[in-house]
Amino acid sequence: MNKVFLCKEIAKGETRVALNPADAKKLIELGYELSVQSGAGAVAGYKDSEYESAGASLVKTLKDGYAFADIIIRINKPDSVAGIKENTLHVSSLDVFNETGLVQDFAKANVKAVSLEMMPRSTIAQKMDIQSSQASLAGYYAVILASSRIPKIFPMMMTPSGTIPPVSIFIIGVGVAGLQAIATAKRLGARVSAFDTRPVVEEEVKSLGAKFVKIDLGETGQTEQGYAKELTPEQIEIQRKAQAKVCASSNVVITTAKVFGRKAPLLLTKEMISQMKSGSIIIDMAVKTGGNVEGSDPERDVVLENGVTIIGGDSLERFVAKDATDMFSGNILAFLSHFWNKEAKSFNLDTEDEIISGCLITANGEVVNSRVKQVLGNA
Repeated sequence: MNKVFLCKEIAKGETRVALNPADAKKLIELGYELSVQSGAGAVAGYKDSEYESAGASLVKTLKDGYAFADIIIRINKPDSVAGIKENTLHVSSLDVFNETGLVQDFAKANVKAVSLEMMPRSTIAQKMDIQSSQASLAGYYAVILASSRIPKIFPMMMTPSGTIPPVSIFIIGVGVAGLQAIATAKRLGARVSAFDTRPVVEEEVKSLGAKFVKIDLGETGQTEQGYAKELTPEQIEIQRKAQAKVCASSNVVITTAKVFGRKAPLLLTKEMISQMKSGSIIIDMAVKTGGNVEGSDPERDVVLENGVTIIGGDSLERFVAKDATDMFSGNILAFLSHFWNKEAKSFNLDTEDEIISGCLITANGEVVNSRVKQVLGNA
C-alpha cells in the first residue's frame, strides 16, 4: 500500500488541495508513489509542473487516479465511492455523523475509510489534526472579515478631533478558532471579551489579554476529546440571558460554538440581536452545523432592520487558501509518514494503534468505528 492519488477538489467554493508540492516530494522520498489529478493544486496556487518536479505523475481523470491508487487523499468527502477499488485506503474529511449513507457505501464497497475529523486529540496525533490547523486559520480570518465589514476602526485612536474608542468584540466559544480570534482581535487593537462553557479556558483567555465573561451554568466541563459538552436546554437559556447584555454593548460578535457530531447550539436569538447597535457585525462560524445565531444563512449575509449584519462564516479557512493548504498538507504528510513501514515499503494499517482505531471508519466490508456504529444503530 504505497501508491497515493491526490484528487482535485470539486466542492463549491473550495480553494484548497490536500497536498502541496513540497510535501509531495517528501512522501516520494519516503518511498510512496504519487499520482496527481491535473489541476488539483491550481486554486491554491500550485501548478501541475511543480508536482511533476517533485516526482509525481499526472492523470486527467478520477477514474485513472482510482485505478492507480492504494491510498486516496482529498480534503472533502467524495460525491460517491463509485470507481474506488476494494481495500483502497480513502483519507479525507467525511462528516461521518451526518453522512451515514456515505459511510455505509464505503463499507459496502469494502473501502477502508479514514475520517480526518475523528483524529484523536492526543499529543502524538497533534501534527495530524486538521480540526486544529484549519480552525486556527478560520478564527483568524473571522476577525479580518469583521474588520473589513464594520464601519469603524478596531484600535483606539486619539486625534485633534477627539478620541475614537476601540471596537468591542465578544467571542463565544474558546476552542482553537476562538483563541486565534482573540489573539488576532487584540493585535488589531480591539477590546475583547470571551465566553466558553469550559471554565478551564479562563486562564488562556486572560493570557491573551481578553476578559473572560463568567456565567454560572452549573455542571459543564469537556469531553475526553477536549470538546465542550452539550448543554441542557436550561443551561442554554441561562447562557443566552447573560450573553444578551454583552452582545448589546459589542460591535462584533463571533460565535464558534460547535458540539462535535451534533447540531450546533442556538446561542443568539432574534430578541438578543434586536438589542445590538446599528452597524454591528455577527459572524456565525457554526452556520454549517445548524448555526449559533438565529437567522444566519450559509449562502448569504443577512442584514436586519436594526442595521445588524449576520455573516455565515462557513469554512473561512478557504479565504487563505495557500496557508490552509500548507497546513492541511502538513497534517496529511504527518499521517502518512507516521504509518510508513520502511521494511515493507508500505503504509502500515495497524488497527490496534490508537490513532487508526480513532479515525478508521470502515474496513473489511463493515463499519468498525464504535462511535459511528452507535449513531447508525440509533438512526
